[in-house]
Amino acid sequence: MSKQKEPLARTKIEEVLSHTSLQQDVCVKGWVRTVRTSKNVVFISLNDGSSLQDLQIVATPDQITSAVQTGTSLHVIGQVVSSRGTAQSVELQLKHMSVLGEAIDYPIQPKKHSLAFLRSLPHLRFRTHTFGAVFRVRHAVSYAIHTFFQERGFLWVHTPLITTLDAEGGGEVFRVLASAAPGTTEQAAETFFGQKAYLTVSGQLEAEAAALGLGQVYTFGPSFRAENSHTTRHLAEFWMIEPEMAFANLEDSLQLAKALLQYVAQYVLAHCPRDLTFLEKRAADVGKSMGTLSARLEALSSRSFARVTYTEAMEILQDAVQRQPKKFKHPTITWGMDLQSEHERFLSEEYFQSAVAVTHYPQEIKAFYMRRNDDGRTVACMDVLLPGIGEIVGGSEREERLNRLETALQERNMPAEMLHWYLDTRRFGTAPHSGFGLGLERLLQYVTGMENIRDVIPFPRTPA
Repeated sequence: MSKQKEPLARTKIEEVLSHTSLQQDVCVKGWVRTVRTSKNVVFISLNDGSSLQDLQIVATPDQITSAVQTGTSLHVIGQVVSSRGTAQSVELQLKHMSVLGEAIDYPIQPKKHSLAFLRSLPHLRFRTHTFGAVFRVRHAVSYAIHTFFQERGFLWVHTPLITTLDAEGGGEVFRVLASAAPGTTEQAAETFFGQKAYLTVSGQLEAEAAALGLGQVYTFGPSFRAENSHTTRHLAEFWMIEPEMAFANLEDSLQLAKALLQYVAQYVLAHCPRDLTFLEKRAADVGKSMGTLSARLEALSSRSFARVTYTEAMEILQDAVQRQPKKFKHPTITWGMDLQSEHERFLSEEYFQSAVAVTHYPQEIKAFYMRRNDDGRTVACMDVLLPGIGEIVGGSEREERLNRLETALQERNMPAEMLHWYLDTRRFGTAPHSGFGLGLERLLQYVTGMENIRDVIPFPRTPA
């Protein structure tokens, strides 16, 4: 009795295009991008998400049914042969095909669509070249971030998503109410936690506690801000990376942030060249001073960061307003105000033409936990600004002195009893420590050239 032949295992299209030998039979599965039919031959472009490039399937008309159209998912067995066309080096000569899923009236037809239209179909936009490239880059950036911290001995800690704290003290939080029987009052629902609870805006405070026992830690997870903002830079749910280091100061955090950004830039350049090239071609505008995406990443990975204090930055901006009063939408520049996005971009794009770290902001506009400087006016903090984006990193030395921290809470009318555990980290064996937060989506905007932050996260959560 003859032995039954084992079915071919599926091969990813990326592997077929780059590693498969000619005349070899392979099995691929994917979704149809386009179908081109002539009298004697049919060309099908198939993609499975593993590669920016499609695999061309060559068939005869009698091998194809009407169900094979854009969006259809297929199981294909064929022989790898040299391509006669110039768009690809190899193609697949069809031997067997079966339809796994039809796509009648598929809404994303093979023509140019606006990003706004694709935003209305977040569940299907993964199948487009643009978003395939974006989310492959997102994966690469996330992997690079984890690798960076693992190589440096940081421990990844998981901080709570449900918390009783508003880390920044700004009040822009989503409240959490436990669902119960119909008619349950809000007060009754709160008894689930025994007090008011919120979705976290930051894992920083918990990460500080971890660092003051484990040395070096980082968080990497979602954060939530109930900020009613409809800009291209804000989301209600986004991902944050927050390293914390014991026995470290502001300079240590700044150098770590610089090293992280440069590591990510180098990693993406090395591992995502095709996706970057594609995104370069479709980017509407990457900024005159930055050139191509590859060029901006090369610049980030190799150039030093400019340094300026907040006070010096205000002087630069005041001088710019005097010379070009109509340049800014916010031309009133006074010490003590927070920088607007246009101010951040002017500093990084026009004045320094590079990444720039702005340090020592006024204590009144920064969070309670930042270490107060001896001048009585500023805190030991820093923001890193990137061309085309503005602020991408915010960090500080943390106030390790118990009496100073208690004073800061009192000045802001924040209840010390809610932060008793946080104060304990200063009460029992306090130590200097420092850290920062990096928004993943803003970093991805910089890396991919996507102008709207909603286009670098799979399912954007924003105000209605």
